[in-house]
Amino acid sequence: LVDRIFTRVGIQDDLAAGQSTFMVEMVETAAILHQATKRSLVILDEIGRGTSTYDGLSIAQAVAEHLHNDPHLGCRTLFATHYHELTQLAERLPRVRNYNVVVAEEGGDVVFLHRIAPGGADRSYGVYVAQLAGLPRPVIQRARDLLASHEAEPAAGRARGPKKRRLPGGPVQADLGLFAAAAEDPAALEALRSLDLDALTPIEALVKLAELQRQARGE
Repeated sequence: LVDRIFTRVGIQDDLAAGQSTFMVEMVETAAILHQATKRSLVILDEIGRGTSTYDGLSIAQAVAEHLHNDPHLGCRTLFATHYHELTQLAERLPRVRNYNVVVAEEGGDVVFLHRIAPGGADRSYGVYVAQLAGLPRPVIQRARDLLASHEAEPAAGRARGPKKRRLPGGPVQADLGLFAAAAEDPAALEALRSLDLDALTPIEALVKLAELQRQARGE
């Protein structure tokens, strides 16, 4: 049994409140993260879709990690996402499992089997869904051409990035140098201890982290 069920699955602008689709999504997600408990059931669909790719991916990963790692949460969660990179979380978070909706491709057609199977999806079918929705044929063909071009770019040997994006590692590993330096600087350590992270926006937290890093380095 669960104490409460939290869902974030449907979204629309709140024009009366002056809130964009993305803001509404973030407000609802924030409410879930603040109110859910270990005994809650959380259902999240496409967190982070209303902003840029890297912003959205970063937010989605942070939300998933928080639900898994926070000592007051760790609740049962269904987390649907189109970010294939997030399937990598199952490699390092012990209670994360990947599942996908099985799809069969037959003669160029796609058949959605409405069956759940273990493992992450190996590709997306957005262009095919757009075709089912009735987008004009020239638009669909152009989308297919562009998709093929985008998918071929890594294979052509782009020098600016790996073929497949990897999720950044856990924050503890990334910041070990800062905390080691802070341990040798009582003022920096005290400033770190006194931070009220719940009262900071993400930008404010980054600014404060940069200040502490400079202080720990003696700059």
